[in-house]
Amino acid sequence: MTRTVQQLFDLKGKTALVTGGSRGLGLQMAHALGEAGARIMLSSRKAADLEEAVADLQAAGIDARWIAADAAQEADIHRLADETLERMGDVDILVNNAGAAWGAPAEDHPLDAWDKVMNLNVRGYFLLSQRLAKKSMIGRKQGRIINIASIAGLGGNPPDMQTIAYNTSKGAVINFTRALACEWGRYGINVNAICPGFFPSKMTRGTLDRLGEDKLAENAPLRRLGDDEDLKGITLLYASDAGKHITGQWLAVDGGVSVVTGG
Repeated sequence: MTRTVQQLFDLKGKTALVTGGSRGLGLQMAHALGEAGARIMLSSRKAADLEEAVADLQAAGIDARWIAADAAQEADIHRLADETLERMGDVDILVNNAGAAWGAPAEDHPLDAWDKVMNLNVRGYFLLSQRLAKKSMIGRKQGRIINIASIAGLGGNPPDMQTIAYNTSKGAVINFTRALACEWGRYGINVNAICPGFFPSKMTRGTLDRLGEDKLAENAPLRRLGDDEDLKGITLLYASDAGKHITGQWLAVDGGVSVVTGG
């Protein structure tokens, strides 16, 4: 019998791991999944931030807990995956969100900064996806992986935004998503990406201050930046049975900026 919309979006009985989940977009997505019924494991590097975020989720009636880990370090990634499985059982939904950016002219971009961005934004996504797929998703022939890319991965930037490593890493995330979806579709694993535009956050604060929030909003057809609700819908679609026939795709959530720039 065909399910209702409410049934298709229901995540009761599911478990989700969200990296970079202690604030900003990660915490917003954790709220979306938890509000739909999923149990949540949050991860980021700082325990104090995680404690505050989990308290916020729990105050909303969400079953949430946390593990501090550096998603750029292989040993930490393996520990995060293994401890999550030990404490919560199988992981149904993985949100690869932890990320870093670095601003510098391309001709002077430090190599160690390039490596930092690539290790967290690309290598970390691969290692955690691989670990959880082998230990939880492939054998059960089910899973959802949501990779957070960016509209910065769709093309270049205005000249004042000198983020060559970040743009390159997010472009890689988009094709990583496509390639992984092709390989793991046979295992019932859906892999999709979200490409946010400008959302006020700790990572974007410097750029917003430098270029001006009003100016950036004016560049969007919807004349606004993203807010604390704007990733909830697409996150829930990708994570739930409502999106069970969607894989290998990316969607820009940017107020239309990428349409104007031709991304």
